[in-house]
Amino acid sequence: MTLTQWPGLITLLTLILMVALGFDVSRARGRYGIKAPATSGHPAFERIFRVQMNTLENAVVFLPALWLAAWYWNAIWTSVCGAVWLVGRIWYARAYAREAGSRAGGFGLSALALIVMVVAAAVGWVRAFAPA
Repeated sequence: MTLTQWPGLITLLTLILMVALGFDVSRARGRYGIKAPATSGHPAFERIFRVQMNTLENAVVFLPALWLAAWYWNAIWTSVCGAVWLVGRIWYARAYAREAGSRAGGFGLSALALIVMVVAAAVGWVRAFAPA
């Protein structure tokens, strides 16, 4: 197995998650009668929309961290962290869509995984350029 296969799988699963969240927003627009480009109206729609936007914002940091950590740290452990991030984001999405106040557990899990990857990438990068 090569360096890129496991992080590649996590990247693919992240893309699938983003597409699924986009479909959720589309369905919610129809269900609650929210015409584009509006992003407010029914509270349930607003929660579903925020899940998509918050996950998109988080993925902007997650994906580079995933690949940098895989390169400078360890591809397998990075992929485990990536899988934890995905589980956390799915938990976050499901909880937030039901009740905004219940999203903390999923957020915390995904944030922890992301922090581990950012720190691992930074430490690995510094070590790669440190004199032996």
